[in-house]
Order: sequence, then C-alpha cells, then structure tokens
Amino acid sequence: MEQQKLEKIFNRIREGDVRVVSRLIRNLEDGIPEAKEVIKYIYPHTGHARVVGITGAPGAGKSTITDFLISSYRKQGKTVGVLAVDPTSPFTGGALLGDRVRMQDHAGDSGVFIRSLATRGALGGLSAAVEDAIHVLDVMGKDVIIVETVGTGQSEVDIMNNAHTIVVVLTPGMGDDVQTIKAGIMEIADIFVINKGDQPNAAKLYMDLMRALDMMQEFPGGWKPPIVKLGNTANPIKFAEEIDELRKKIDEHLKFLEDKKIFEQREKRKARVQLINAIESQVLLPIIDSLEKNGRLQNMVEKIANKQVSAHEFAEEIKNMFCRKKQ
Repeated sequence: MEQQKLEKIFNRIREGDVRVVSRLIRNLEDGIPEAKEVIKYIYPHTGHARVVGITGAPGAGKSTITDFLISSYRKQGKTVGVLAVDPTSPFTGGALLGDRVRMQDHAGDSGVFIRSLATRGALGGLSAAVEDAIHVLDVMGKDVIIVETVGTGQSEVDIMNNAHTIVVVLTPGMGDDVQTIKAGIMEIADIFVINKGDQPNAAKLYMDLMRALDMMQEFPGGWKPPIVKLGNTANPIKFAEEIDELRKKIDEHLKFLEDKKIFEQREKRKARVQLINAIESQVLLPIIDSLEKNGRLQNMVEKIANKQVSAHEFAEEIKNMFCRKKQ
C-alpha cells in the first residue's frame, strides 16, 4: 500500500472516523493483507490506552456490567472503546446482538465506539483480530478499551495477554463456587465481581472466593484481588453506584501497575504473545494452507488415523521441507 494512502487512513483513524475504523477492523477479521499494512504503519503511535478485560462464564452479566462501565467512565470524561467478542459472528442475530442492543444508549456518543468481533474458532474466548483491533482503538484516541470475552469459563485465560486489568465476573448458582477453586481463573483475575449479589448463595460464593484467595501463596507485586459485589439492575441507580466502585477499583489497579513498575512487565508479556501470534500467522498458517491445497495434509491425516505414521514423523518431514538450514 502506498505511503500516502497509509498516512491518509492513519489520519482518519486519529480523527475518529467510525466508518474507516469499522472497515479496518472488518478487514482485519477477514485477514486482508492491506489491513496488516495499516497496523504496521500505526503501531508506533499506540500504547496510550488502558485495556480492561471482562471475562467469566456465559450468562454472568458481562455485557450489562460493560454497559454500565461505559457510563461510569464517560462521567469521568474518559473516552471508551468496546470490543465484544461473539462466539459465532457479529451478524448472526445471536445473543451478542441482544447484548449490544442494551448498549445502544451510547450509540450517539462520539466518545464511545462499540464493535463486535467473531472468534471464528479462536481459542481462549478471544477473536484472532482482537490484538490489532485494540491497536486501532488506541490510535483512535480511546482512553479505556474494554474487551468483553465470549464466555467459555477457564479457557479464557487468553485475555491476560491482551489486557492490563482483568475483571472476572462470577454469579451465584452457576457453579462458580467450584470454578474459583480450579486453576486458571484464580491466576488471571485482578478484580473479582460477584454479580447478582442479592441472590441466594451469594454469601457462600463470597466466602469460597475469600478462602481460595487466602490459600494462594503470593500475588504479583503484592496486589490481592478485591471482591466487588453488584446487586440487581432492577434498581439501576444503586447498581450504577456499585459500578462506580468497580471502576474505582479498576483505576486503582492501573495506578498500582504503574507505581510498582509492573505495567512494563505486562506490556512485555503482551508483546511476546503478539510476536508468537504473528509468527504463527506469517509462517505456520501459510505452510498448513500449502499442504491443504496440494492434498498432502489430508493424506498425512489419513495415515496418522490409520496408525501408519506418527504425527511426529510428519512434523519432522514438514520441518525439513520448509525450514532447510543454510549450508
């Protein structure tokens, strides 16, 4: 792509052109090479936004919390970008579109940008395009970027590689009292939220969570995840006040990261994952695509299934085929 065209797109993104940003994110999802060229160009101008991950099991209330968080940040004069990850497609008419309807109160606010992304089979409850979409919203000038994951329980640890602060949402009566004890969820949370805290078993969930935290040997930098209780949206004024408390805890954690010099460590962790993902995209996927097109991949699969050749043998053959060492 020509330098002049890249600069024009960059300027339009910085000006907050919603159509240009939406088109670019869609092209990133579709894997269009020109979109990656834009990311390369704008990347040196990223690193200003603070990224908050909202994760938890399906039905925990992540979208409602995100909706109220937007309002809380806007009251503080902060601009907000939201990337809501859909398990299928942003255009299927599934549950996420229903969630997004609840966010339509913000649709006319130029300080808010909301976009849904499809996982398209990506693991960890995240879309493969999330990393680059975060960069785009960063350059767009959003102060806070909220990434709401698809909601697949403990496989969602991927969010730790994309967010500075991770909020794990739990709900009484959904088996979360068991989930909190398992490995994975405890390690990624910076803040726990007990949603629908007025429901039966909420007190038990709180105590189980406190016990699980007490059993942990150490916390990164000394930050012990606080537990924030939220009530019911049937009382929106009180719920909004509780969300304000959650937002204050998020801000407190972000300040903690900066004061303790942990922020830089998280940025390096994010950079490492971005590099590995880029290598996979640029090196591994083209090799698999090549094998798929010439029929060799299917042939290998059949031989592995028939116990004729092990996967390790084929992997070594592929390595020798595509990664020849220079003499």
